Amino acid sequence: MAETQPTETGPQSLAQPQKSLQEAELDALREAVERETRAHEHTRATLARTEAAYSKFVPRQFLSLLRTPSIMQVELGTHVEKEMTILFSDIRDFTALSETMTPQENFRFINSYLSEMEPVIGRNEGIIDKYIGDAIMALFPGSADDALAAAIDMLAQLEVYNLGRARAGYSPVNIGIGLNTGMVLLGTVGGLNRMDSTVISDSVNLASRLEGVTKDYAAPLLISEHTLYALQDPSRYRIRFIDRILVKGKSHPQAVYEVLDADTPQNRAGKLTTLPMFEEAVACYHMHDVWRAQQLFKRCAAIAPNDQATKVYLARCDEVLASGKAEASGRGLEIAWREEYAVGVAEIDTQHRELLKRMAQLAEAILGEEPASAKQALSFLADYVLSDFKTEEALMRQHHYPFAEEHQRQHLTFADNFTKLRGAIESGKYHPLYLTFRVQLLLVDWLINHTAQTDRHLARFLHNLERQGSLAP
Repeated sequence: MAETQPTETGPQSLAQPQKSLQEAELDALREAVERETRAHEHTRATLARTEAAYSKFVPRQFLSLLRTPSIMQVELGTHVEKEMTILFSDIRDFTALSETMTPQENFRFINSYLSEMEPVIGRNEGIIDKYIGDAIMALFPGSADDALAAAIDMLAQLEVYNLGRARAGYSPVNIGIGLNTGMVLLGTVGGLNRMDSTVISDSVNLASRLEGVTKDYAAPLLISEHTLYALQDPSRYRIRFIDRILVKGKSHPQAVYEVLDADTPQNRAGKLTTLPMFEEAVACYHMHDVWRAQQLFKRCAAIAPNDQATKVYLARCDEVLASGKAEASGRGLEIAWREEYAVGVAEIDTQHRELLKRMAQLAEAILGEEPASAKQALSFLADYVLSDFKTEEALMRQHHYPFAEEHQRQHLTFADNFTKLRGAIESGKYHPLYLTFRVQLLLVDWLINHTAQTDRHLARFLHNLERQGSLAP
């Protein structure tokens, strides 16, 4: 019998199952890695969608201002202080309008309107802080010009929106917008289980009040003097002074201005034609020459019959002249120093007392038609204001005040207003009552409001440094 030769397949066939086992283990490992990768990608996608959904409630710009990269890192009490312009808008007679609709129609209407306004605010670098029913509160951290551009664009977009409503057989919608600029605290408030973003500042209250005042004057857009002075170039816009109003929580009246760029072409043309006459009439009314104010307002009404502000003032004039109570009209001059104006920094308070005293002397010289005395008061103010500003700016530099740039910008605005007013006074072209009221409006009101907000903020900063023991000598 022939001897059987061993084959070479024996050892290979024994090794083959061992190699398959290794491959199986590798395949299992690959599958596990792939599952984990898919799960990780799914988790990331879910988180991205979740954060995108949250951004509809807490805007990304809000997180950026708080220097927080993600909503997951927002903590209760996180805040930042910054100068901003606040915008409030509201639909006129919304309650009466909503009563004619079903709940579903109400929501469809509100959402269609808000969907028109939201992109306009975003295009102009604004952040919608909240919707309050049909009302909008928006923040503009960049500049007052952004806010004013947004307000004008909103009113332009409203015209387009109303064309669509007219085609559908619906009545047009009217809105009012108020703007104010100032320092705000932007941050998070609430509890551990329910937080919200908010803005804390009395500047918010004034913006809301201005929106409400638009109803009184049938003016689509009103701004405060703080917003007016924060504009890079107010001459780019057509703006007129409307009134001085007393706001809850404030002891000194706040000036209100109407932006005519937002009005209809016909109404705007009439208001621009009567602008010098209207401003003189308003000045006479506030300076208690009600009869002269009435005559000027009548002439304004003949030229611009749709001007609601003229009608409001004519009604006031009629009431005062009929009652014989002149003290009920206007506010007169309010130039006296009050201790509530003190900021607690002796050097600043002393200079402000002296400035108000000299402004009063200037007003009295203009009213008394004493050119020599007016010239002397103007000369003193020109020098003294410069030294007062230098004192404040030196303190800001010395102690590294973080808002020095905004503060100095306000100083430049005042200097510009003073130069223009001085030219008007020295020209001899204007009525004494008009010029006196301009002293109140451009010099006195500016100083008191600047002191109450901007200088007081600087003083608090200095006092905090002092309490911490880090106030530089």
